Amino acid sequence: MPQGRERITIVGASLAGYWAAETLRRDGFEGAISLIGDEAHEPYDRPPLSKKYLAGDVERDRVDLGNAEKLAALDLDLRLGQRATGLDVAARTLEVDRVAEPFDGLIIATGARCRTLPGTDGVAGVHTLRTVDDADAVRTAMDAGARRMVVVGAGFIGAEVASTAVGRGLAVTMVEALEAPFGRVLGVEMGAVLADVHRSHGVDLRTGVGVDEVLTGPDGGVGTRVVGVRLADGSEVACDLLVAGIGVIPNVDWLEGSGLEVADGVVCDETCLAAPGVVAAGDVARWTNARYGESMRVEHWDNAVQQGVHAARRLLQSDEEAQPFTPVPWFWSDQYDRKVQLAGRTHPDAEVRVVTGSVDEHRFVTYYGLGGRFLGALGMNRPRHVMQSKGLLEQDASWDEALAFAADWD
Repeated sequence: MPQGRERITIVGASLAGYWAAETLRRDGFEGAISLIGDEAHEPYDRPPLSKKYLAGDVERDRVDLGNAEKLAALDLDLRLGQRATGLDVAARTLEVDRVAEPFDGLIIATGARCRTLPGTDGVAGVHTLRTVDDADAVRTAMDAGARRMVVVGAGFIGAEVASTAVGRGLAVTMVEALEAPFGRVLGVEMGAVLADVHRSHGVDLRTGVGVDEVLTGPDGGVGTRVVGVRLADGSEVACDLLVAGIGVIPNVDWLEGSGLEVADGVVCDETCLAAPGVVAAGDVARWTNARYGESMRVEHWDNAVQQGVHAARRLLQSDEEAQPFTPVPWFWSDQYDRKVQLAGRTHPDAEVRVVTGSVDEHRFVTYYGLGGRFLGALGMNRPRHVMQSKGLLEQDASWDEALAFAADWD
């Protein structure tokens, strides 16, 4: 263990931050651990926020990452409602709410924040969905009788919100600037399959068009409220509730002048080290994944857990002991009665081949391959096959080996 690690500070009471703290204790670290979060809530899980929690199927305690007993066992200096406002790596000081304090080891897990639609600050009925407070606000609006929702952005958050709203009986229009939902992630062909899933459940999906203007009206004589959107093609869509799912911005503003390299995230080496005694994990971390030979930042649940664990251990290791962080990215999304999973990576030039099941029935597995390499596997309601494929990806199977393996499923 590097010398001087008597107190470790984790900035971000997030999924990655929580798992980092849990890992430190599980691995025998007996020093002080401070866990600092800008929200007033104890660490909680985000995936249910756009699904079961938003639907009202689970209550608040079901999204917490740990109960009071588990948190007590971790023996944390848990500091909620406090924000990191600056860092000086050379001086080994962290600034919290403008007050400087020393640190021995630092884990940055500050996550990301939602992009917002221009001109919508303070407009009632316009929401993003990132935090439990966001989910509460949207759920309250649905409970209060919202009937028509516009979802801007057909990525995974937008698609899950649309799915949940349909289940709550709202009329939903989903607007996506790309040719197909998830086009950048899954490609146009598979994105069209996801589009069919939503349309088959009654969603008015508008693709290849953006939002030009959010239309507003008076909100009971005080302020303004959303009444619809005007799209780039000139059409208008009425709504009383709008949710924007147009991507996120890594929370790195507070690191200006810190001495760290920042470029769409905190830049780390292959081991998640950003500077001596400083690591990063989760949505905020950009690191070189040696498995793919590229710098990446991954915004999914599984990566936050794994990277939180890895970064915590890296902080306690010497340079000689440190290992690279080389995961196969994997995520899932629940939409209606479909479970969508993607293991690995895709590429715009990849060959796309359905290896089992039926696209028309929305139950299948698709493989992506390029240059003789097996890149990724997309599954819809085929979780066992996707996880088997993930194992192949971890073994760096070739395209031919992957196809031969999948042939045995039939």
